[in-house]
Amino acid sequence: MGQIFDKLNGKQWRQKQIRLIAAKVYDLIKIESAAVDLTFPELYVAVFRVYNDINKYLPGPHLDPPSEERVRAMMEECDLNLDRVLDREEFVKFIELLTADTIVVVSRGLIMALVVAPILAIATKKATEGVPGVGMVVQKLPNSIYASLVTLAVVCYRNFG
Repeated sequence: MGQIFDKLNGKQWRQKQIRLIAAKVYDLIKIESAAVDLTFPELYVAVFRVYNDINKYLPGPHLDPPSEERVRAMMEECDLNLDRVLDREEFVKFIELLTADTIVVVSRGLIMALVVAPILAIATKKATEGVPGVGMVVQKLPNSIYASLVTLAVVCYRNFG
């Protein structure tokens, strides 16, 4: 139950999740490269890993990672001590900056799938009356089940279609 309340807190929950993702990716890259801090090539690999996870686990359209120039500019912006490498805290700031736009895109997809789809399903239920065979079945279904089925179809279509 506590996890549900954490998710309802919104911004704090997202920041906690971003910190967890950043720590995981930072540690992975650090182990692979045996470096203390991340240089640009290691950072660019980290960006691809983060976007791979975003595209794999979050609903919505496929998101392309930013260009090499954009990553360089973001690295310079997050490199607080100007040593041209990112330590753990600078990397967390980098990931927050990197994912700010991504969270908006994913949120829009979730709102569309989980809010708009059920509303449209209920609004169009009456329109199925005239469809032979299907209309009778749809009219016999309770609104909640019909809305859930349409929402499930929309989510599946967005993820697999």
